Amino acid sequence: MGQAAIPVTTIVRRCERAVVTAYRELRETGSDDFCAFRACTTLYRVHHPEASVQEARRLVAEWIDHHVVHGDAGPTPGCDCD
Repeated sequence: MGQAAIPVTTIVRRCERAVVTAYRELRETGSDDFCAFRACTTLYRVHHPEASVQEARRLVAEWIDHHVVHGDAGPTPGCDCD
């Protein structure tokens, strides 16, 4: 029997894709959760300087929970950018 197919996640928003990719890579290279989260919050604010720190933290936490913790490939709530 063959191996089960791993679903491919296509994240449409560039900022969301950048955040999730950065978080995964930071964790894989030894950064602890808090440092990776903080870096990703900063990264989000580079894409969206108009966002408050609280808004950035909320979205980053939702995206990490959705894509990394739960491994969900479906769409997420978030910003309106492409």
